[in-house]
Amino acid sequence: MAIAPPRGDTAANGTQVILSGDSMTINMGPQHPSTHGVLRLVLDLEGETVTRCEPVIGYLHTGFEKTYEEKTYLQGVVLTDRMDYLAPLSNNLGYALAIERLLGIEAPPRATVIRVLLAELTRINNHLVWLGTQALDLGAMSAFFYCFREREVLLDLFEMMSGARLMTSFIRPGGLMADLPDGWIERAESFLREFPGHIVEYESLLTENEIFKERTIGIGILSPEQAQALDLTGPSLRACGIPWDLRKLAPYCGYETYDFAVPTLTGGDVYDRYLIRMAEMRESTKIALQAIDRLPTGPVMTADRKIAIPPRAELATSMEALIHHFKLVSEGFKPPEGEVYTCIESPKGEIGFYLVSDGTGKPYRCHVRAPSFINLQSLPPMSVGGLVADLVAIIGSIDPVLGEVDR
Repeated sequence: MAIAPPRGDTAANGTQVILSGDSMTINMGPQHPSTHGVLRLVLDLEGETVTRCEPVIGYLHTGFEKTYEEKTYLQGVVLTDRMDYLAPLSNNLGYALAIERLLGIEAPPRATVIRVLLAELTRINNHLVWLGTQALDLGAMSAFFYCFREREVLLDLFEMMSGARLMTSFIRPGGLMADLPDGWIERAESFLREFPGHIVEYESLLTENEIFKERTIGIGILSPEQAQALDLTGPSLRACGIPWDLRKLAPYCGYETYDFAVPTLTGGDVYDRYLIRMAEMRESTKIALQAIDRLPTGPVMTADRKIAIPPRAELATSMEALIHHFKLVSEGFKPPEGEVYTCIESPKGEIGFYLVSDGTGKPYRCHVRAPSFINLQSLPPMSVGGLVADLVAIIGSIDPVLGEVDR
């Protein structure tokens, strides 16, 4: 068949379309609402079939990693919130654990248990946003409202403890910003006791919904071999049948003492990634309730005065505390020279912080192993051979946050 020379047309919305015989190259994004941020996809199509999918990133220009190196270790906590604004407390935790390894310290027992509780509430929060937006992308509007109804309760809890709904910066090197306020545990436990019933409600809307199943079963399939070759982690990897979860394989914060399962499936498609996250919300609820049951008394910040900012009450009566506060805030604590890599299981997979200390109050180098960035590699193999209409479901099933991609 003769191939016509390429011809460029501009669609009504301004999208550049390049035609070549029976094939067409188009842009999807970076302002497309279903790309979950400023993600651009360059697609080659034959009819409605995707023959090539190239993710193009770099539109955010956040520069997080370089900014870490210009801030003190404590100031860097606020940057972790903003990389993945749906899992800020998980990011706080990974960063704090890396710094604590540099310093050679551990958080007090009460702070450690609260960290586990907050990490699992964050996992539920993340998955609720994912579920609501994934359903909305596929036309199921009711599920979106139900998911955000429960998410509002979680955001109220985060605001109650930290004063902020999203960017809490609550988990700090050495422990926590403060202890939990009166009544917080009771409200959190009430939510966790009710939440399994809400999961059943979401499942009644989607799991056996014929339209939802048509849009997800057999779509965006990834084999275990492909997933491992791409270094995937998180729900996308476990949906391929590989039970990789750092809470079990490289436990931190005492996760080895909690009773929970690592859900896996073998289909590796959009539907299985949905089922995995539904199961993970149930497991996170179990872990969080165990953390509440075992919550000890005691301090929530290390007693090492070289690291911990003095309590506010001491500043009015102690000149030593005032000077110490000033030095820590203006110059920061100074870990010994060295390097560490610490990783945890975030809602999206393995997030790791590589820190290099040169003995000053700021990290010499900070690099983040971001799961959204790594997992985005799976989009081309999952998309090629499928329909362009299925891209919306596939992108959502990866659950990317572009702030974590463009660092």
